[in-house]
Amino acid sequence: MSPTAASLRLGLIGNCTISALVDDRARIVWSCMPRFDSTPVFHALMDSADGIGADGSAQVQLEGCVRTEQAYDENTAVLRTRLYDDRGGAIEVTDFAPRFFRHGRPVRPMLLVRRVRPLQGVPRIRLQVRPSGDWGRATLARTRGSNHLRFVGCGDGLTLRLTTDAPITYLLDETAFSLNRPISLLLGADEPVEAVIEDHARQLEEQTVQYWRLWTRSLAIPLEWQDAVIRAAITLKMCLYEETGAIVAAMTTSIPEAPGSARNWDYRFCWLRDAFFVVRALNTLSESGTMEDYLRWMWDAIGQVAGGHIQPLYGIGLESQLPEQVLEHLGGYRGHRPVRVGNQAAEHFQHDVYGNIVLGAAQSFHDRRLLRPGTRHEFELLEAVGERAYAIHAEPDAGMWELRTRARVHTSSVLMNWAACDRLAKIAASFGLAERAALWQARAEGIRHKVLTQSWSESRQAFAESFGGRELDASVLLMAEVGMIDPMDPRFVATVDALEATLCDGPYMRRYEAPDDFGLPETSFNICAFWRIDALARIGRREQAREIFEALLAVRNPLGLLSEDTHPVTGEMWGNFPQTYSMVGIINAAQRLSARWDTRV
Repeated sequence: MSPTAASLRLGLIGNCTISALVDDRARIVWSCMPRFDSTPVFHALMDSADGIGADGSAQVQLEGCVRTEQAYDENTAVLRTRLYDDRGGAIEVTDFAPRFFRHGRPVRPMLLVRRVRPLQGVPRIRLQVRPSGDWGRATLARTRGSNHLRFVGCGDGLTLRLTTDAPITYLLDETAFSLNRPISLLLGADEPVEAVIEDHARQLEEQTVQYWRLWTRSLAIPLEWQDAVIRAAITLKMCLYEETGAIVAAMTTSIPEAPGSARNWDYRFCWLRDAFFVVRALNTLSESGTMEDYLRWMWDAIGQVAGGHIQPLYGIGLESQLPEQVLEHLGGYRGHRPVRVGNQAAEHFQHDVYGNIVLGAAQSFHDRRLLRPGTRHEFELLEAVGERAYAIHAEPDAGMWELRTRARVHTSSVLMNWAACDRLAKIAASFGLAERAALWQARAEGIRHKVLTQSWSESRQAFAESFGGRELDASVLLMAEVGMIDPMDPRFVATVDALEATLCDGPYMRRYEAPDDFGLPETSFNICAFWRIDALARIGRREQAREIFEALLAVRNPLGLLSEDTHPVTGEMWGNFPQTYSMVGIINAAQRLSARWDTRV
């Protein structure tokens, strides 16, 4: 099987308010409105053997279609799909969610725009727009206007309006017709469009293309792998829910980590851990706006607990209750049940969260470019987080892999507690608070000593996944990335060797070796492979790191996107999509391995 056969051949469009997944035959198979974590208005991805059922999708069907092509407009989130029939006809479908600035403010309406135009011959098409309500359980009422349809009862109090210059009768009856002129379909809030539809759609497209190209132009990208980095950066930006500043881990729920594994989770929420890695990656590209948006959300998240327990994740509107339920009526992604909504991990104690909070905010206290740099008040909020990190740093937790039935003192969690204390010392020093800086530095040194002594396994010649343990876990590679240990320390080098021998299948890397709640892991967890690349580069094995990076880039889908996991045998992508962790890895690896600009220019 080729790396992307029967895999996630999907493109993401979005505008930091809504998003949609479009397959390589121009079918919108997933979209949630009015928020990323809302009930989907298109849910076909979760309820058919191949994700292309008509119900819960929007389709432009070309009669006699024999092949397709799909690509983003360069440096944008505007997606074009070309379909060719067996009679010499062809059409182009352009999909995007409008995003641009007007009067200095972002315009990001709850709107999907689809433009269809003939390219050659006399193509015949059929339009299907079948939004769903209550995950396909509700029948939507439809009302007709002169150039629009309304879909009532989509869930979350939502009525959708489809405004179009296509024949309404053909759209209602799903009748095939000859496409001899461009048509446009605008699906979004129940608000009238006063302008000429084709002119309005064209203007929205032009403004959206300009926005993304100007945004991309501002990035400080590496010399090598520029296209991969740009696509990863645009994808990460689309995972920002700009209204609140939350960053979702992925746009989907319940795409399993491996076929038949039942490791099907809802990732449409904001994990403080994942958000930190997104912010950090974009910061390396000099894109600090996402960090500033995210910090608005983060300060509110930690402010509401007043120094107490902080959940590892919250809803994008700061919801703390995310009860998990299984939707029994849905068939699942490619027939792999269950479909879950909500995430029980919100109830976990995952102690690395405190370090991720401090790390996510640290740059704001040192970066003079920011419109709103970190303040003394916010430093005091962070100190409350640090106090919590220090108080619980040696207590058992569920760990960053969110184990549901096992608690240990996880090395990765204590590592992040160290990072909280270490960065607080540096922030205190920047404010001239010598006593506070000394206190936090002393605490950091104490935690560091515990990690380096209690997580070291003499029998494995490696840092283990927990204090006093001997099982191996890829997350210990973060010890060098966050600065706890010199990467050339013989213990760290030995750990890299041990992890490669135990967890790696060629360029791929599993999270851990021990069985978890669902048995032994089957697929590679992509971010772990990128952590391996970082570690190899730091210990001087750059050529090996480059080879692995090229291999990982080769298993992206044709549009340059990655999901959470890769099957080491088939090369198929599994897990929720697109996964921010994985796209972060692309940016970090390219930044770490690229030749410098001054070697070429």
